[in-house]
Amino acid sequence: MKLVAAIVGPTGIGKSKLGLLLARTLDAEIVNADSRQIYRYMDIGTAKPNPEERASVPHHLVDIVDPDEDFSLALYRSLAYSCVEDIIQRGKLPILVGGSGLYAWAILEGWNIPEVPPNPEFRRQMEKTAFVEGVDALYRRLESIDPVSAGRMDPQNLRRIIRALEIYEATHRPPSQLQGKTQPGFDTLIVGLTTERQRLYQMIDRRVDDMIQRGLVAEVKGLVDKGYASGLPSMSSVGYRQIGQFIRGELDLSTAIRQIKFETHRFARHQYAWFRLTDPRIRWFDIKDNIETHVLNLIREKIRCS
Repeated sequence: MKLVAAIVGPTGIGKSKLGLLLARTLDAEIVNADSRQIYRYMDIGTAKPNPEERASVPHHLVDIVDPDEDFSLALYRSLAYSCVEDIIQRGKLPILVGGSGLYAWAILEGWNIPEVPPNPEFRRQMEKTAFVEGVDALYRRLESIDPVSAGRMDPQNLRRIIRALEIYEATHRPPSQLQGKTQPGFDTLIVGLTTERQRLYQMIDRRVDDMIQRGLVAEVKGLVDKGYASGLPSMSSVGYRQIGQFIRGELDLSTAIRQIKFETHRFARHQYAWFRLTDPRIRWFDIKDNIETHVLNLIREKIRCS
């Protein structure tokens, strides 16, 4: 059996919950495809599976780097392929779970990632430009040199924008022209979770409130006390950035929470640009239906045919 199942879709919709159910039922293993769950000490704000859930099912590529460590798409691709190969060789099913389109498609489509090392001086210059002129200025620069990469990217994701510009600076070629694809050595089954937008927003808002109740403020304070600066890519992600502003006295808590909800709504909308409802490769399920049995049967049938 050379099959990789994937659970994709917008944030907060229940991908991890479904992945756990499938893994327990099928004796499968989960490979993380969430770009924030790779970081240690960042549990509540990333909606990371809890210790009990991770003890019940093997999870790979969770808690693998500290919040101040560099981590690239090329490294993720290499690690994820190693995990997938190992799981398949042991006769089990790898289930890729996460909503980071860059990570998920790099594995499912077999992207060839440009091996361009980090350029700290260039990154500092770009961060300074973003501080003075705004992130939009860098995004427009990327649009002018590589509209394909820009179209795939969240216009406010400074880290990804700078990385794309860094690749162009080193190679003088648009990153989208350098990637290319190599057919992976396994079959894929991609399951997408979706629902009506207003319901999704309500689910997101409840999850944000739950994160606050579970101690997100204390988690961010703990990270600050460990010396992790607000300018780090990990600390500037949604939730951590706003709570950091609250801790520094730049926002009151209610405003920070409203901004987290608003930015998470926007992020969820952007995820549909990565996982399109019209994509024939994705088998979409509305979570308002009883989907678990349908998805299990779908995977079992795919396994029989693989």
